[in-house]
Amino acid sequence: MNPTIEWLLQGDISIQYLTNKYLLNEEKNKLENLRKRIATEGWGKAFLDQRKESGHWGVDFYLPKWINSHYTLLDLRYLEIEPVAPIQETIQRILENCKHSDGSINESRAPRSGDICVNGMFLNYAAFFATPEKELKSVVDFLLDNTMPDGGFNCEAQRSGSVHSSMHTTISVLEGIWEFFKSGYQYRRQELVKAKKDAEEFLLMHRLFKSDKTGEIIDKKWTMLSFPSRWRYDILRTLLYFADTGAPYNPRMDDAIQILLTKRRKDGTWPVQAKHSGKVHFNMEKTGEPSRFNTLRALRVLKAYG
Repeated sequence: MNPTIEWLLQGDISIQYLTNKYLLNEEKNKLENLRKRIATEGWGKAFLDQRKESGHWGVDFYLPKWINSHYTLLDLRYLEIEPVAPIQETIQRILENCKHSDGSINESRAPRSGDICVNGMFLNYAAFFATPEKELKSVVDFLLDNTMPDGGFNCEAQRSGSVHSSMHTTISVLEGIWEFFKSGYQYRRQELVKAKKDAEEFLLMHRLFKSDKTGEIIDKKWTMLSFPSRWRYDILRTLLYFADTGAPYNPRMDDAIQILLTKRRKDGTWPVQAKHSGKVHFNMEKTGEPSRFNTLRALRVLKAYG
């Protein structure tokens, strides 16, 4: 067996599951047995054990970063843990207590609409954890109502009147739409198909990280490999999105893929190059060291695009 694959299979049970699922294409029974263990071993159990008697992680839905319910549920979604009861109960609590009158999930205590980035991420994990479709319709409505003229999304449009989409917001919404599709939901599907296509074109127009006007790198941080990504954009996160959707290779991905290849270490692994500051329940991986998550994600991209 490939030494890098062997190394991945020595990692947390979630990494073992994801490697078998995405790189080894193992049979269903083996995958089911591995997935059941995520809630009772390793990182998955450690996250679940941090849940408070209040039904939240941290203080509440969005405080403090990154140990609140929102970002912990996003971490658990990345592990692809099963939708166990504590997860579904917390999502239901959020739906009952954090919906604004316009149907968005409001992360703040201010009387305003929810953040578009947050709603994209919420749709991602809520759909993944099998939340009933009827509970998600208003979130879908909110996201579609906030499509920008250039095809993407921008949370700053609500606050400062921005007229250009944000890469951060766009990838968060795209991941939410894609998870909504994968879960088999049908609500406003044709409109979501168009929104997805337009938002993908927005990212590709920027070659995933460059100005569409000058060709210069917009933000060098986007070329750094981080995990977890939180709300922040980077090229690996976006390449993995396209790979996961089954999108065919597009030449406008090539610059990002070439950068990804240069990040590969001599031992065949990829590192964590950046961490986003804030409180964490625990560190899954250390900055500067080989990262099983980033290696797994990079290999998924290369499997899709060569």
